[in-house]
Amino acid sequence: MAAPPLDGYRVLELGNFIAAPFASRIFADFGAEVVKVERPGVGDELRGWRRSRGDTSMLFRTIARNKKSVTLDLRSAEGRDIALDLVRHTDVVVENFRPGTLERWGLGPDELAAANPDVVLVRISGYGQTGPYRDRAGFGGVAEAFGGLRQVTGHPDRAPVRPAAPLGDAFAGLYGAIGALMLLLARATGRPHEGPRVADVALYESVFMAMESLVPDLDAYGVVRERTAGNLPGVVPSGVYPTSDGQSVMIAGNSSGAFGRLMTAVGRADLATDPSLADGDARYAREVELDEAIITWTSRHTAPEAVEILGAAGVPVGPVYDAAAIAEDPHFRARDMLRPLKVRVEDEPEEIRFPGVVPRVPGAPGDVRWAGPELGEHTDDVLGRVLGLDRARIADLHERGVV
Repeated sequence: MAAPPLDGYRVLELGNFIAAPFASRIFADFGAEVVKVERPGVGDELRGWRRSRGDTSMLFRTIARNKKSVTLDLRSAEGRDIALDLVRHTDVVVENFRPGTLERWGLGPDELAAANPDVVLVRISGYGQTGPYRDRAGFGGVAEAFGGLRQVTGHPDRAPVRPAAPLGDAFAGLYGAIGALMLLLARATGRPHEGPRVADVALYESVFMAMESLVPDLDAYGVVRERTAGNLPGVVPSGVYPTSDGQSVMIAGNSSGAFGRLMTAVGRADLATDPSLADGDARYAREVELDEAIITWTSRHTAPEAVEILGAAGVPVGPVYDAAAIAEDPHFRARDMLRPLKVRVEDEPEEIRFPGVVPRVPGAPGDVRWAGPELGEHTDDVLGRVLGLDRARIADLHERGVV
């Protein structure tokens, strides 16, 4: 089997929480050596989030998988010098501190480029490195609100709600990885570049880019999108429908072809052939009627029956899964989306299933080699192997709290 696509690249992760670590995890999954720098004695705060037992969360184990943990006090002069030494052996640096933080530590773009003119720097922040709000603290949830997502999420008669996954952070992480890969490609092809190679990713902009024609619809039609519960405006029929076993199924019958197949399958061929329902706007105007026809049918079938019947008819449909259902589904297993690893939760290692690798790259696939590491687990190895520091020097750094 060929080496993974990013084998031979090294990434230095200076970030915490989710956005920057999400970006660098993509590199780690596909073979890059990702060195995660954590504060001595403290580590990434994500280690303590959402855990019911043990001292390291499964959230951290997931986001930090395939990475090496090095403890280093970036606020100290010696820590800064060691970080710059690591940059000299690094292809990509990823950070998500508030703008100006790296500069205060003497690790800004100019210093990094002076240490390594070829290094790529990915900077992820709430509002970006420029603009009137650059100095504001920014988290994913705030970005989801500022970028327009929260306002359209939930029911129209209730307050906006949060998506139950960190979408702002994930979007920013993806754009960060894309930015790094674009700059690496430009570097590899000899494209000229003035100044440091920097990808400036704002959390709110990453959310805004997922909001489709939010502002164009305002300008063209005077429409301000509001909350529409589980459906997107104009996307009809599409949504979650109840079934006879107390479950529900997601049905997307909003394209013209799928609409005809769906209405025929639910016993409403009259609606399938109704010429007044030939386009999306017409179906949107009769949303309540169409949803009632679908609910009448789904309410007579269990979720598995509805999925089987509609799937056979060529209608996009799927069950609404929770974690337990995902863990038992044969398709997740067949696609290698559940990777078992031995992980210490409290005392003895336990088998824990972690998400697989995306995208699939046949012939040179990514892999889940280990879960997120213990704090500082790889400090001695990285400083010795990459920087050539001897044991006495490393022991001295430990003793003085630099690492």
